[in-house]
Order: sequence, then structure tokens, then C-alpha cells
Amino acid sequence: MATKMLSEKLGEVEYDNLIVGLTPPKRVGAGKIASVGSKEATYTRGTVFAKSAKDGKLYILGSTAASGDTLTADCILTDEVTVPATGDATTTVYLAGCFNPDKLVVKDEYTMTEADKSALRMNGIAVLPVTEM
Repeated sequence: MATKMLSEKLGEVEYDNLIVGLTPPKRVGAGKIASVGSKEATYTRGTVFAKSAKDGKLYILGSTAASGDTLTADCILTDEVTVPATGDATTTVYLAGCFNPDKLVVKDEYTMTEADKSALRMNGIAVLPVTEM
């Protein structure tokens, strides 16, 4: 039986400034990201998603809702994920926590609004600027 040294290096963690506070505490859950059409899409850690009122699926914040549907800012992606062209992807998302707005990702040419931040806040997600010391 092989033994491991307690001082052996197992890996590394790089701090990316996405999470910036302890309050509210982080809470992670599952989310289903909707397929975007004819090609696969890759989303990076920190992507903000809006939830569909119709089917409960997640769409990148800034997407346009289908007729009769409403998209509301809901959660933040924990790790990079690729959504296939032919189906949805289930992944982990942050449902609560304190996040740096400069590290959040939304749809190209979309700017997060105060209404988006308020919707996230109602779900337990605080978006607070980071002050460098």
C-alpha cells in the first residue's frame, strides 16, 4: 500500500477575483442551460444567466426572450461549460454569494442594468465593486 506525505503538493488554486466577500455565503446548485441553436456554445466561469419564466432554462444575460416569455437575471456559472448544439447542458451555478462586477460575463454588447443587479440581489447574489488596497 502506497503512502502519501502530508506535505505533498496536490494541486494549485488560482484566485480570479470573481468572489469578493463572505456575505452572503456562497450557495451552489444545478441549472439547465438552453441550447442556442445550430452550433455549440462555450460559457466561461462568471457568466451571468437569466432564467426563463416559461421553461425554467437558463440563457446568457442579455438574450432576447421568446414571445410570451420573460427572462430574469438569476445565477452565475461556477465553471466553464460547453452546451452542445443538439441539446441543453446541466451544470453547477452560484445561487448566492458576493461577486465582483468587473469579472462577470454577459452577452456581447449588453450592459448589466440596475434591474438585473436587483433581480440577482433578490436571489441572494450581491454584486459589489472591489476596492484595491
